[in-house]
Amino acid sequence: MGKTANPIFHVTDKIVSFHVNFNVMQEDKFSPQESLQVIYTMIEKAKNQFSENGHLYLLWGWLVLICSVTQFFLLDVFHYEKHYLVWIATWLAVIYQFFYLRNEHRKKRVQTYTDTIIGFVWLSFFVLMILIGLLLGLNSKDEYYKLFCPAFLALYGMPTFLSGILLRFRPLVVGGIGCWLLSVSAYFIGYNYQLLLIAGAMIIAWIIPGYLLRKRFKKLNA
Repeated sequence: MGKTANPIFHVTDKIVSFHVNFNVMQEDKFSPQESLQVIYTMIEKAKNQFSENGHLYLLWGWLVLICSVTQFFLLDVFHYEKHYLVWIATWLAVIYQFFYLRNEHRKKRVQTYTDTIIGFVWLSFFVLMILIGLLLGLNSKDEYYKLFCPAFLALYGMPTFLSGILLRFRPLVVGGIGCWLLSVSAYFIGYNYQLLLIAGAMIIAWIIPGYLLRKRFKKLNA
């Protein structure tokens, strides 16, 4: 995995940005109240830059990994007809995520552009995931099994890669690229083993970056 962005560079950027903005603020002759508000907003935005704690990456990474491995054993070992029912657990995670994000949103005093853009990136991912699942379900059973995992692996890579770019966090960028490479590989193997590729994708794209994000969060907010 790649190295995380150096927090010293981020802090230096914030100091330089603060100095420039403070000089501009003086030239524009802001009132003391306006000056304090600008300073307060800048500090809150700087704090929010390090607010990603990796919790949801770990939640979804472990959940999808467990579901895909469980489905593999139900399908390949036990030959259970309704092996796909394990994915019902993801809807429980969706409900949990809704309340978790609402609580986190209330805690934040300033919503940055990065927060907003990342939110829309993951919203687009969720909508596309539902649409692709429905469209693939309309095809024949053979086509569905052949394309399901490659399509979702490619889809997993999109929000992971973009989030890594926006957060300046290289492990997510690498994880997104890894999902795309596994998507190509999945097309050439059987459906049963495609499920194991999904599990592998979760490790490199969400679980490892999730733990690294948690480590960075604890370090920068200590």
